[in-house]
Formats: sequence, structure tokens, C-alpha cells
Amino acid sequence: MTNQPPAPDPAAAAELPTESTEITRPDTQLPGTERPRTAKRITLRSDLRASWLDGLVALLVTAAVFVLLYIRIRNKTSSTVSVMPFMADVGGFWMYFLSQAFGWSALLWAWGTVILGLLLSGSRPQWLRVSGPRLERLHRTTSLNTIALIFAHALFFGAELFRHDTAAWNSALATAFVETFVPGGYTSGTGQIAIPIGQAALYLAIPLGLLFYVRHRFGPKTWRVLHRFVIVVYVLSVWHTLLYGTNVWYDGWFRTSIWLLQLPIAALLLVRLLRPARRSEKLPLSPGAAASRTGWGLRLAGRLAVVGVMVALVVVVASGSDGGRTVPPDDTSSTHNHD
Repeated sequence: MTNQPPAPDPAAAAELPTESTEITRPDTQLPGTERPRTAKRITLRSDLRASWLDGLVALLVTAAVFVLLYIRIRNKTSSTVSVMPFMADVGGFWMYFLSQAFGWSALLWAWGTVILGLLLSGSRPQWLRVSGPRLERLHRTTSLNTIALIFAHALFFGAELFRHDTAAWNSALATAFVETFVPGGYTSGTGQIAIPIGQAALYLAIPLGLLFYVRHRFGPKTWRVLHRFVIVVYVLSVWHTLLYGTNVWYDGWFRTSIWLLQLPIAALLLVRLLRPARRSEKLPLSPGAAASRTGWGLRLAGRLAVVGVMVALVVVVASGSDGGRTVPPDDTSSTHNHD
């Protein structure tokens, strides 16, 4: 979102000479007048250039997560080994662990992107000292890097499938592509549900993230409506993680922490709905004309739904009942085939 060029002062505009009284050179600026500044259009190329630092930080975080996963699996302290005992061969499945690392950094970057978007779309809190343009650019660069991280997560998952397929290379490549990128292509275990959810997050994130750069073609109002569905991408990403992430397969503090991290997003979303930046989005105390009653009811329902989500999150975090599986006894190994 860019600031509009300042409107000329009416008093100064009244002093401008007409063409019949005075001729001025194009490079001459009259006292008391300012040339309107033309807003520079934000392009995908410029944001890609600006995203290198954020992308570098994302890669460093991914590398740190990979090392942590590698060490925990080698020491057999990760729940991944309990879910899939054959994964104890860290050298044989390093691509899968790298895919997991990209998945965690993608979820973290998606979380940050949503936080930034909610801060931008509502009334900005006074304690936030970052300027609006800088905050907006950071929101755009984290969005681009989130898409890249999700794609890398899927790519290394497919590479792991290809690497362990004993069929001819072309057949193995086709199978890995279908199982990774085609909805319904993965037909084993929990992945039958979890992988299509992750695919939906990826395939929604790409257009919703890139439509910003062509919003002038269909209007800012349409783009704002479409952009609100970004929250759906994030919800799908969290759902995919809780359903399929072997690091959060069982009940425990780490899985509960994922739920806990959703409280700030729900709180900011509620603030965004209760104190919208645009006057047209405010909820009056009572519906007006009959034509606006439906919209009033939907807005009220949206606010109540967010309150309900916040209450549910608090209950889940406080109780520790977050939908995880029961940890198996120490003297046995899970026979679950996570493939």
C-alpha cells in the first residue's frame, strides 16, 4: 500500500498563471507550488531483489532446524523414530529431514507473514515504531519467501520418494511427482488426507501472494477481497503440520506450543475486526436498513467465531488435549507405517 501523492494547496493552485497570461519553462517551478509525486509501482522484480536478506535468514533458520532434527534422530530422541523406526538411518533419509526443516521454517514464515498482514490491515498499535512502507515491504518479502519455503518442503519430499524408488528413473520421477504435487496421488496412511491439505496450501499461496503485483488489472477492491483468503492458506498449513508432522505426532509440550502460537493471530484478527481501518467495515450497534441486515449479521458472526476460536485455543493449551497420539511405552516401537 503506497501513500497517495499530496493534494495541491487550493490557495497555491489559485495563483497558478493561465496559459494566456504567462508562459513558463517546463523546468521552472513556481514559488509556493509543488509538483505532484508519481507513486512508483511496486513490481515483483523489485520485491524479489529486496527479499534476499529475509530469504537468507530463512535458509539459516532452515539449516539450524535441520541440524537439530539430525541430532535428535541420530540420538533417537525424536518422535520421528518412534513413528517410523527405519528413519533412524540418518544418512539414508537426510532429504526427508531436510524437507521437514523447510516445512518448519515455512510455517514460521507463514506465521510472521500473517502477523504482519494483520498489523497492516487494522489500526496500527502505537507501540509499533516501524514505518508503514517498511512494514508493508517486509510483509511482501516474507510472503514471497513463504511460498519458496513451502515449495522447497514439497520438492525435497518428492526427491526423497524418487531417491528410494527402485523403478526405472523415468517411472520413479513420474511417481514421485504425482505423489507430491497431484492431489490424491499419495494413497498411503495419514498422507491421504494430510498431503492434499498441504498441496491446497501451496496452490492457494501462489496466486494469492502474486496477485498483488497485477491488482491494477482488476482493481484494489477485488484484490482486497481475494487477499483475505490468505488466512485460509495459513490454517491449511497448520492443519497439515498437526496432522502429518512426525515431530508433533504425539501429545506433548511441542505440539501444544503450536496451538499456543495461534493465540496472537486470533487476538490480532479480533482486534482487526473490532477496530477496522476502514469506516465501511465497522460494525454498528444495530442493523440499519433491511438490505444491510445480512451483511451486519455476517460481520457479527465473524467476530463471534473468532472469539470462539480464541476460547477453544485457551482450552486446548490449558488442558493439553490437543489431538495428538499417545506416546508408546519405552520398551516397544510403533509399527505405524507413516508412508
